[in-house]
Amino acid sequence: MADRRLVLAFDTATSATAVAVIARDGREIERRDDPGPGGRPRHAQQLLPLARQALEAAGAGFADVDRVVVGIGPGSFTGLRIGVATARALALGAQAELVGVSTLQVLAEAAAAERDGVVAPVLDARRGEVFVAAWRDGRPVLAPRAVAPDAVAAAAADAAVPGPAGWLAVGDGAVRFRGTLETAGMSVPVDDSPLHRVSATILARLGARVDPSPRGDVVPEYLRLPDAELALRARPER
Repeated sequence: MADRRLVLAFDTATSATAVAVIARDGREIERRDDPGPGGRPRHAQQLLPLARQALEAAGAGFADVDRVVVGIGPGSFTGLRIGVATARALALGAQAELVGVSTLQVLAEAAAAERDGVVAPVLDARRGEVFVAAWRDGRPVLAPRAVAPDAVAAAAADAAVPGPAGWLAVGDGAVRFRGTLETAGMSVPVDDSPLHRVSATILARLGARVDPSPRGDVVPEYLRLPDAELALRARPER
């Protein structure tokens, strides 16, 4: 059997902590932590233990990793900082390649395997907004952006494909704003569909296919300013 790279992938853009390993023998191993409804993310507590468990199941350790793949969002500011900082540190320690992949693209890739047409990942961005993008047959048709849920249909009109009727919306934002999206003509899978969860295995597959980046070039894709900076800018000048 030809030797393969050992790939460690993880995403912390949503409340979940999702980790996967592609072993050198081709096995795919996933571990994840999904807080219950209303539960707080546990990225700081769970990321490294889950990664260690997945690597041990592959008969490996952190020093054996050949490539680290991290979901770069958009999503939770704190989660993204934890994920990207951890990815950089692990890649440096193992002298491994580093790759960043859009979390929205991961959701789209998983959904596209289940259905043809336009797939629109929608993540809850808080503050009354969602992060949304769209892909068709693996090609981006709507660039990632932060918009109000009722503006998703208008954003879809920017895409060079018919829409939004017939689009498939997936992700925690699609679940939360199901009524708004369905009114716009989008289809949303049932709430407990795995298509709404970020798959670390899909992330690992995507990251294994692209060229690595300089470590300093892998940064979070925030799409908007953090709350603290927005509050600072909103302060009246004295």
